[in-house]
Amino acid sequence: MVGTRYNHRVVRGICLAGLVTLSVCSIASAAESVRVTVDARSFQPGELMLLTLKTTGEADAVNVRVFEREAPAFKIDATTWRALAGIDLDTPTGRHSISIDARTGTHVTHSDSSVVVNPRSFPTRRLKVDPSFVTPSAELQARIAREAQELGRLWSMSPATRLWNGPFVRPVPGGSVSAFGTRSVFNGQPRSPHSGGDFQSPVGTPVASPNAGRVVMAREQYFLGNVVVVDHGLGLFSVLAHLSEIDVHEGDTVAAGQMVGRVGATGRVTGPHLHWAVRAGAARIDPLSLLSLLGSDSVAASTR
Repeated sequence: MVGTRYNHRVVRGICLAGLVTLSVCSIASAAESVRVTVDARSFQPGELMLLTLKTTGEADAVNVRVFEREAPAFKIDATTWRALAGIDLDTPTGRHSISIDARTGTHVTHSDSSVVVNPRSFPTRRLKVDPSFVTPSAELQARIAREAQELGRLWSMSPATRLWNGPFVRPVPGGSVSAFGTRSVFNGQPRSPHSGGDFQSPVGTPVASPNAGRVVMAREQYFLGNVVVVDHGLGLFSVLAHLSEIDVHEGDTVAAGQMVGRVGATGRVTGPHLHWAVRAGAARIDPLSLLSLLGSDSVAASTR
């Protein structure tokens, strides 16, 4: 795994951060304990956190809440659970609480901790696009608002089960050619930050699903062009946009690496490329952060 790690130690339930090689956050009650390891490239907006929770005995369920959102936990073995939590682009810097409940039968062990989100600066890019993508007509504005609502509803409809299996893979070969979180200025007018990674590939290049899941959107949108959204379960989504072709249907089940479409230049673009965005519990996440934690070359690739 790459980037900075932080060691968290608990003093009366509060995690204190110090710069080391791994993230370890230990939480203990008087009679029982939950030991938490928090891994991330960095604790900054746009990053994904992987929480590993070790209980002293077998738990029936573990509930995690951070950044005022639920972070659904999934079981690894009798005493190990994991949860993914995204640090959204708009997450304020400073200390944020982590609440953990481990339930065994009717008994619940509650633990509190915290994580410190550090500042992050983003570059600015200035692009020229068709004016209709910057100052759309009233009719188009209504369509754009409707499509934004359609996407927004998806983030709250993910099943409480994990659909992915094994490591995540890049949807196309090669690296990202744009910085996640870049502040975008189109035709001289500021717009929303860039909430994904752009992967430059020739038109027609096959686009693979980054992991197993269910296709919850496969259609054309104004800004995203032809787009496929794959729900990986537990609130984790991949958005694959600007496709020239869509080769799946809404409701389809896909496997990791399965072709879902081809690279194109549809929607608001300046040239052919794949836009891959990741949502974790509705938080906007750098897809490279996901690969660093759950990709084939990560230390957490053993997550099954």
